[in-house]
Amino acid sequence: MLDINKFAANQRLAESDPDGHLYSLDHWSPVVAGRIAREEGLVLDDDHWLVIFYLRQHFREHGASASAGTLLRELEHTLFDHADRRRLYELFPRGPIAQASRIAGLPLPKGTLDPSFGSSH
Repeated sequence: MLDINKFAANQRLAESDPDGHLYSLDHWSPVVAGRIAREEGLVLDDDHWLVIFYLRQHFREHGASASAGTLLRELEHTLFDHADRRRLYELFPRGPIAQASRIAGLPLPKGTLDPSFGSSH
């Protein structure tokens, strides 16, 4: 029989939730990002890191106040003025905000589609 107290204690000790999002932003490092990316079938190149570090910097400066749509537009115009949204989806096929945020160790911004539940807001 499952002891719910042990289950809850073990869940808090785990590094990430069932969807792969880190419980604590302090547990993130480029090594952790590389591991998460490999688990998702990605090999990170310079453009991936550009997006990841941009999202982390944005979160550090503004918190979780930006919506997914705002972040996506900022990525398109600020980082990739030479490319379109298609390039971001080539980099992060499971969604440039959702997948990049997961790899960056950040919570999902509001308006990000979560396939397991709909949207996060």
